[in-house]
Amino acid sequence: MKRRELLKTTLATGASTVSVSKASERGPLGIVDTNISLFRWPFRRLPLDETSLLIEKYRELGIVKTFAGSFEGILQRDISAVNTRLAAECEKHPQLLPMGSINPMLPGWEEDVKRCQEIHGMSGIRLYPNYHGYTLADRCFSQLLTLANDAGMFVQIAAVFEDVRTQPDLLRVADTQLQPLLENHGVTIQILNYRPKRDLLEKLAEVPSIYFDTARIDQTDGVAQFLKTIPPERVLFGTHAPFLLPEASLIRVHESGLPDATLRMVMQSNAEALLR
Repeated sequence: MKRRELLKTTLATGASTVSVSKASERGPLGIVDTNISLFRWPFRRLPLDETSLLIEKYRELGIVKTFAGSFEGILQRDISAVNTRLAAECEKHPQLLPMGSINPMLPGWEEDVKRCQEIHGMSGIRLYPNYHGYTLADRCFSQLLTLANDAGMFVQIAAVFEDVRTQPDLLRVADTQLQPLLENHGVTIQILNYRPKRDLLEKLAEVPSIYFDTARIDQTDGVAQFLKTIPPERVLFGTHAPFLLPEASLIRVHESGLPDATLRMVMQSNAEALLR
């Protein structure tokens, strides 16, 4: 697969868009985005925050499958209803795979985990510890990991959602502290929106059950540098759309100049392996 065929930049109506060619010597590249959210961000309207618009954009970009969480899971208390709406929306669009929200600070959260797997058939769940008021050192978190693991689901943790500098004054939420993950629980965990910090990253790299996405990796060669610390089989493509424009992550991954085999791992096969 030629990288110049992977990403072609075009101009349309004065805005830059990205077109992805899926040609490959080993068959089509079916890009998987492991980090999107559906519905409305509670603090402002976002481009592509209508599911139909997001689906159309992803069709243009050649992204064929996504792991979809819900913005509603961040602040709403009726998590069961949040996950039911998410599952129903994803049923309309087979390329969307729902990741249920869980808040272990609410009563009955254990039943929410079970419903995600038994009723909605979800492969994974998504956590927002900084918004829900617990740490990864708390007992409820280890209990949640055990329950998810027993249900055969992986766990996504949104380490960051919005830069603290742009948050409303009365709702400033610090980044999730990830150090407790160094105690290996043996549960498959994907950290979303991680901003690499060298010392901690090197320690997290030693925990084989921890995976990452590419959404917040900056700089032209940022992904390539990231892969010097984290094994390529543990890095999955993610955009944090529609909070961030999906083209941004596509461009960064493309400009990192990854070998074709590594590019396919990051963009497709690692996510498929996580689902299995």
